[in-house]
Amino acid sequence: MDFKRDIKILVFFLIFFVFFYLFPFPERILQGLKEGALLLHWYVKEHVLYCLIPAFFIAGAISTFISKEAVFKWLGPSAPKPIAFLVASISGTILAVCSCTVLPLFAGLYLQGAGIGPATTFLYSGPAINVLAIVLTGKVLGASIGLARAIGSITMGILLGVMMHFLFRESEKKRLDSFGTQTLQKGISFLQSLSFLATLVFILIIATSNISFKWLILYLLFLFLLIQLYFFFSVPLRKVIFGITGVTSLGFLFPYKEIPFIGGTLLVSYLANSQKGLTREWFDNSYILAKQIFPLLFLGVFLSGFFLGGVTGEGYIPKIYIETFLGGKDFFTHLVASFVTALMYFATLTEVPIIQGLIAQGVKAGPALAMLLAGPAISLPSLLVLKAIIGFKRTIIYTLLVIVFSALYGYIYQVILG
Repeated sequence: MDFKRDIKILVFFLIFFVFFYLFPFPERILQGLKEGALLLHWYVKEHVLYCLIPAFFIAGAISTFISKEAVFKWLGPSAPKPIAFLVASISGTILAVCSCTVLPLFAGLYLQGAGIGPATTFLYSGPAINVLAIVLTGKVLGASIGLARAIGSITMGILLGVMMHFLFRESEKKRLDSFGTQTLQKGISFLQSLSFLATLVFILIIATSNISFKWLILYLLFLFLLIQLYFFFSVPLRKVIFGITGVTSLGFLFPYKEIPFIGGTLLVSYLANSQKGLTREWFDNSYILAKQIFPLLFLGVFLSGFFLGGVTGEGYIPKIYIETFLGGKDFFTHLVASFVTALMYFATLTEVPIIQGLIAQGVKAGPALAMLLAGPAISLPSLLVLKAIIGFKRTIIYTLLVIVFSALYGYIYQVILG
């Protein structure tokens, strides 16, 4: 027996055996399992198809078509810091995605040579600086807390990036020095790369929106993407025509728009993988990121539902405990509020009605703001994935900074109100 190799397996088996032998609070465990399964079902149905899959293709495109030189120019160590943080903040704001969807995009930038500071600003600003969510906050919870959330989100994104840059400046220098230089052009021109990437970003934005003529716009974007594959990457015309015909037929045959969307996704994947060169590299990079992130993401969503609920009711931890700890005005209450919401999963805009309900049950405005700043930006699923991208230490530091800064902002707001 190799004791060093098998010790982890033995410890895990012992914990597994003791847990099921004692099976503490079986009703709560079964309730948690139900909520975990329901939250995972909801997440897969609402976010994977229209959010994550386009995001993985975008991340793969960043890794493939945007050279390290371009990333270094705008987000790397030699880039002027005000410009780097401004570009990162604006990029995240335009996407306005949830804490999990932003992860593959963050990974694409970080692994291409973006500095930890600007990359962190991008990571936070995507979910947190959501214009629609801020407007909804002001409308539902009041103009005061809406304005406080807007100011807090914008300044926190830059502050987090600056802190991460300062704390890891030495290790970042070694990491970024390991990147070799590349020419800006890589098979296709920079403008072609930018155009292709912009098309993918627009697909993500439109697919997650509720605008009129959504499906018509997505269909036109799909056609434009196929045209780009033909002109930029020499995909055979017969395959492009076959793809257009197939997806158009699916749109007419099936009333559920998910089916032509899936058909279009599979077709683009096939066309990319069947070609040699950049398109296959694009598909491979997208697939590798998806393979790394999906399992951890699904595990995190399930655990979030198991412990905290979120679909039909409470999870393993009774909500009365959460409400009891969030009813005060002291700084500790704000820390608890930030910590709890940092483990929960908030889809875009769902944090507003949830926190509205907590306010109705006695949660004060300060802890509510702390939750609005921490909750949408990080979650247990996103933290599990983030650890695989930037490592345990950086993930812990980033999480603690988000929790502390959110609590501090909320506490200051509560003092001002008081």
